[in-house]
Amino acid sequence: MNSRERVLSAFERRGYDRLPVKHEGTPEINRMLMEHFGLVNQEQLLLMLGDDFRYVEPPYIGPELRTFPDGSVEGYWGEHYRYAEFAGGRYLESCHQPFAGVERLEDLDRSHFPSADWFDYSTVRAQCAALRQRGFAVCFGTAGDMDFINSIARARGTEQVLIDLVTDDPVYLEIMEARFRFYFEMHRRVLEAAGGLVDFTHIGEDLGTQTAQVISHEVFEKHFAPKFGAYFAMVHAHGARTMMHMCGCSAAFLPRLIELGLDVYDVVQPTTPQTDIAVLQQKFGDRLTFCGSVCVQTTLAFGTPAQAAAEVRRRQHLFPKGGLFLGPTHAIQVGSPLENILALYRTAGSLRETVDEAVRAAGGAAAETKVNMSKLF
Repeated sequence: MNSRERVLSAFERRGYDRLPVKHEGTPEINRMLMEHFGLVNQEQLLLMLGDDFRYVEPPYIGPELRTFPDGSVEGYWGEHYRYAEFAGGRYLESCHQPFAGVERLEDLDRSHFPSADWFDYSTVRAQCAALRQRGFAVCFGTAGDMDFINSIARARGTEQVLIDLVTDDPVYLEIMEARFRFYFEMHRRVLEAAGGLVDFTHIGEDLGTQTAQVISHEVFEKHFAPKFGAYFAMVHAHGARTMMHMCGCSAAFLPRLIELGLDVYDVVQPTTPQTDIAVLQQKFGDRLTFCGSVCVQTTLAFGTPAQAAAEVRRRQHLFPKGGLFLGPTHAIQVGSPLENILALYRTAGSLRETVDEAVRAAGGAAAETKVNMSKLF
């Protein structure tokens, strides 16, 4: 099986030669892995780990996203990001929020709202065709697309957004509607340009904390369900499948999301009894495919190679015909032992133990994968 055949067969529960794999690591983790194998770019790394998915991306042609004297960079919505340093790594964090403190619609600066016209869709079909030719499952989007709580909070403030959702604040609802229209139209244009060659679209919404849901079902039904339903229907009309990133304990929303048209629950954070992968498989495995599920907070960070391998074997047993794309529960974090990561992919059967000619060729032919800032914006 090539990667696309493996992914679609697992999605359709028709069996597979091995579990499909979807890797995600922080830049520091990816550099550690590349140094271990002697690799020069991200594409080589994905080949070594056996990642079965590749993403297309329409080039950004919009207004220049500025870099400011303090080193911060501008997001699509006028927010600024600066790296927060910690032991061994760094993350981009919001440091300027243009919608913070805005209480009246007449004071809302809509010039900060981006447009789907800021992207060039003319190369999308060729990108898709090239990835199909190489045998990969083709995806578009990121965990930061849609993302009405987390990403709007980066431009307005987390506490304010959670208050807004309860009070139906008109300023927040205007921003939310603009965000929905922007990503809906961008995804629609990509799918239209691709002409049926995109297999999965990817959006995100962090609906859970470590132990429970973030918002009530009533708030979800009022503000989120209509938008997700319209988006999922549009994606299906173009022949693609829907994937949604959800950090935290989001199980309470799965029945409704399935009704609305969700196909793949991405990352699956198994840190509570109700989000254990066996429980999820029993409750929803006939209607939903899972992606991720090997914990970056426990097993990969603080476990042993044997424990990482045992987690993979457990999933192989639970999903003998498909229904799971194997990977970490988020980007594998700094400090995670190399041996644990290798054990994950080695036990899955996806790891190449030596750098072969196909991997070496990707060192010259494949461009270095860029940081996709839309994961934040």
